[in-house]
Amino acid sequence: MSFGDPNNPYGQQQPPQGQPGYGYPQQAPQGVPPQAGYGYPQQPPQPYGVPGQYPGQPGAPVPEGFANVPGLGPVEVGTYGARFGARLLDMIFAYIVVIILNIIIFGAAFAGSSSSSDSAASGLAVGSLIASLLVSALTFIFYDVIFVSTMGSTPGKMILGMRIVNSRTGQKPGFGPALVRWGFPIGLGYITCGLGYILIVISPFFDNTGQLRGWHDKAANTLVIKKR
Repeated sequence: MSFGDPNNPYGQQQPPQGQPGYGYPQQAPQGVPPQAGYGYPQQPPQPYGVPGQYPGQPGAPVPEGFANVPGLGPVEVGTYGARFGARLLDMIFAYIVVIILNIIIFGAAFAGSSSSSDSAASGLAVGSLIASLLVSALTFIFYDVIFVSTMGSTPGKMILGMRIVNSRTGQKPGFGPALVRWGFPIGLGYITCGLGYILIVISPFFDNTGQLRGWHDKAANTLVIKKR
């Protein structure tokens, strides 16, 4: 017979068989996964699979017909049919402006020639013709350039829900790029007797990125997108 602590008449008691001491994790019943001990955080469950990338994230693929524009994210580009329709509308609007201005010019010249001599009337006719040519040219130039640089769209594109942005910043192109975008087809068409202009008109079909950027868009760093 052994004796333990004299202050403990019952001797030193041993912990029950199979029960861990204080501070140790409890043993789980058979078939139940063990739990972590106190002071040790449990690991969160791992998600199933690897989450995929979303459009707009760096390195994420962009579907055909969309473009990832800085400051805008993934945006849908304007279709060729919509762009062609917008160009037709813009031509109609520009011709209406030219016709109105020419009516004013020739009307003023006719009113002045009726009360002038023959030589003065001839001078007014020549002057009105030169003025008509200049006004017509300036109208077609500034119609596109002014609208695109200041509003980011022409009236035709506004009607069909499109706008033009800088492909590097997502902002309005500005006067310089708008002038390049308008003048590049005209200049190339003049040099090649119209062939270059035709090629630029169909050049969006040559864009292998699926963004339908014509040669004039690439020269001016512009992109035609749909309004959100």
